Order: sequence, then structure tokens, then C-alpha cells
Amino acid sequence: MRNLESELKRRMVTLAEEKGLPVPPGPLPYYPLSGLHGMDILPVAVLIARITLWMGHRQMIETHGPAEDPLPLAELSNLRRADALRSAWPATDVIIGNPPFIGDRTIRRKLGDDYVEWLKKTFRVGVIDLSGYWFRRAAEQMEPGQRAGLVSTNTLRENKHRQGSLDYVVQRGGVITDAVSSQKWPGDAQVHVSITNWVMSPEDPPTEFTLDGEPVSGITTQLREGRAGWQPKRLAANKGRSFIGCQPTGDGFLLGADEAQKLLEDPRNAGRVRPYLTSRDLANSVDSAPTRWIIDFGTMPLEDAASSPALLDIVRLRVRPEREQAGGDLARLWWQLWRPRPAMRTAIADLDRYIVCTLTGKRFFTAWQTGLTCPSNAVGVIAADDDFTMGVLSSRAHDAWAWWWSSTMKSDLRYTPTSTFQTFPFPTAPSSRARDRVAEASRELHERRSALSRERGIGLTALYNLYDDGAFEDLHDRHRELDEAVATAYGWPVTIAQDGDELVARLSALNEQIITGEVDYSPWGP
Repeated sequence: MRNLESELKRRMVTLAEEKGLPVPPGPLPYYPLSGLHGMDILPVAVLIARITLWMGHRQMIETHGPAEDPLPLAELSNLRRADALRSAWPATDVIIGNPPFIGDRTIRRKLGDDYVEWLKKTFRVGVIDLSGYWFRRAAEQMEPGQRAGLVSTNTLRENKHRQGSLDYVVQRGGVITDAVSSQKWPGDAQVHVSITNWVMSPEDPPTEFTLDGEPVSGITTQLREGRAGWQPKRLAANKGRSFIGCQPTGDGFLLGADEAQKLLEDPRNAGRVRPYLTSRDLANSVDSAPTRWIIDFGTMPLEDAASSPALLDIVRLRVRPEREQAGGDLARLWWQLWRPRPAMRTAIADLDRYIVCTLTGKRFFTAWQTGLTCPSNAVGVIAADDDFTMGVLSSRAHDAWAWWWSSTMKSDLRYTPTSTFQTFPFPTAPSSRARDRVAEASRELHERRSALSRERGIGLTALYNLYDDGAFEDLHDRHRELDEAVATAYGWPVTIAQDGDELVARLSALNEQIITGEVDYSPWGP
């Protein structure tokens, strides 16, 4: 950047000397209008930009004197009508832009199917907020030491939008030096925007950063204070504790309650006819109880499955024809669920209960299930039976982490155990008193929640819809107590217990400290 400033200063001095004018003090007071390039898809916007620059030029002359003649008007053909995403960008030293604000859910309606398919094929990041693609184009355009500043919707800090834009900038060597995390757009559009400024692969790493007008130690791609570019990594101690449930691939495995109860009269079928928990059950049935049953032979060979002849006959009749048509392993192992999850079975085999969670939905729910239950592939499984672990997973800290680092499906959370649970740092060294407080708060919360669900005959979704409207004050109190207990277990002030952004920032820093060996991490013992 210093070389660029020196060159512009040299040009300014030369221009002033040619005009017989004194060199104004201070850095970079002038640059020629011919050095400006720009494009907009609307012809009227291009004309307005040219007129604005001519007027601004005249105003600068009145303030600083004429560095270049105002007449004839500078030729501004470098400001042209074009689709910036489909057109070549000119070589420049600095990129400044205010891309259009079109959310990922409205791009197709506003720009059409062909344009959306072109975006997906060209940028290979799926469909994100339209302004995000400008960040990719700018990052690919820039040379080391060059700078850029772009306005975007504030959703660009989140999940897939961030991964397709700001993360990409940093991965290519960009360093965010100045940003506004979120502010209301002053125009007619009812949106909140972010402003991000960065330098590409600087020779000397910046030492000064400004976020929301305040000096900070660094700026992350979430436009939060922190070390830019850090992406939480999987923690070895969390491995082997989170899973996705079983995938049948064959509706013939499923049973209604009456048929299941009749089959269970035969003791040979015990443990092979199991309650089958779906995500709908978890979120909508009373006490998150399964509403259907499933024939589950696990990973046993056919000769062992044959000891339950009635069950095997059902699978042979209802499942095998479809499996044989599919071919491959589906046909070869026709009596088994397609994904029986042997590692999950081993992890929960000795537990009287285990934790399940929703994988998609507008809320992240957790609940207890007994070892008899077979979870579906739309349900997450955590191999733990203690109230402390359940309390942490039910807290605001983990919920904020899940929303921050998981992907989304439409506007719903899409929880992935590998990227969310395995990266989530549990409290590293809580005192026994802190652990007991979390465990007790967790028990009280889940007991009260279950009581309310049974009293009203409703599931968690209906219960928390009322909760969000202000119902169940005592349940609010229990959530607050749990959140504060978890914050205390981390050694953090209770004042941040509800602050999702601050919790994520601290959890991210803790993840980094664990990965780099600064902090010992064995939440479930050695």
C-alpha cells in the first residue's frame, strides 16, 4: 500500500507542477477522474454516477484548487453499463462497491432460473446472498497490497453466506482491517448491512484494526473481534460421541403400534422390534416419545435374524423386492437397515439412557431416550447419560454455537455432529460445585418441561411457541439458571450467559487454545 501511496503522491506533485499550482499538504488529496472505473447494470445509475463525479470534481476545486481543468468535462467512459458478475473487471488499485442486496431465497424469483444456475456453476458455492459473489470476484481480482471495501447485507457474516464470501477472502490472503458489523441501511431498503474493508496479502501485516468505530486486536470473518481466519477444528476428545441415527431405506421395516405389540408377544422378537424415533416425534410428540416401531436386526447375519421368523418374513415380503431392484449392498443385506450405525450402537450399548437432538428445524431440541429406542437418520445421537452434558447441550452456549457453525436449510438450522458437536469445547476444568449446579439446573429444566408437555398434551414445538410468546415464566427462569450455571462452569461472567455473539467468540477462542495445546481438554476424564 505504501508503494501505491508513493506513486499517487508522485503523480499528484507532477500534475500540480504542470499547472503551476502549489502541492496541497497531506496524503493523496487528488487523483484524476480518468483513474475511476465502474459498472452498474442500470443505465440511469451509470449516468447519475458520471454527473455526481463531475459535480464532486467542481466542489473539490472550490475547496482545494484546480489540480486538473474542470472543462471540458472529464471523459468518463470507464463508468459503463454492465453486469459486474458477468463482465471482466478492469485492473485497479482499490475496489469499492455497494453490491445489490438480494437474499438467497429471493434470487431465483427476481433474476430467474437461468441466472441462478449460472451463479451456481460459475462460483461453485451454491446460492448465497447476491452481494456475496462480489467478494469472491474482488478477491480473485486483487494483487498483493491492494485494498477493497464492500457493503453487504449483514447475513454475509453467517453460515454458508460467510463461507462463500468473507471466508473466501481470508483464505486467499485477505486481512480485514476495518469493518462495521451491522447497521441499518440509511436508504429505503429495510435491511441491516455490514461494511468490510480488507487488504490483500500485505507485505507487512497490519497492526491496527477498527471494528464498529473502536480499536480491536483483530477482526474475524464473522466481523467480531478475534484472530481472523480461525475456523474451529474437531476436538479429539469429542470424537466417537456424536452420531446420526439409523437409516432404514425401506418403509417395510416400519410397524404400527398394534402390529408391533402383537409381534412382541413372541419372546424371540425381543430387542428386534424397537420404538422408532423420528425428528417429528422428538419435536412434536408428548415427552418426545416415538410414535412408530421398527424391525431392527442391527448388523447380525441372516442366520441369526432367522431366529425371529415372523420378523424376517415381514422384511422378506415388504423390503426385499425393493432392495433387490436397487441391487448392490442394498440387495445383499436386504434384512438389515441400510445404515445400522454400528459405532453408535457400541457407544450407547451400556447406557441406560442417551441424548438425542434435532438435526433440522427452527429450534435445536434435546431430549432423553432409553436404550431400547432406535433413532432415525433425522435425529442426532450423543453418547452420554449424565445431566451435566445434557445441561451444556441444552444451554444458550451450545445453541448459539450450533446456529453459528452449522449450515442452514432455508431458514432452519441444519445441525451436523461432525462440524458442530465435534468442534464444540465443553468446559475444560469445572469445579465439582459448578458441575453439580449445571446438572441440577438441567434436571429441573427437563422435568418442568416434561410436566408442562404432559399437562397440555403437546410437544416441544408447541410448548416453545408459547414460551416465545411469554408463557411459562418459571420455565424461562429455569433456562436462565441453566445458562448462567454453564457460563460459570466455563469461568465466564454470568452477564454474557444470553449473549450469543460473545459466547461464540469465547468458545471459538477456547477451541483454538485446545487445538494449539494451550489448554488441556478431557471433559469426560482421561
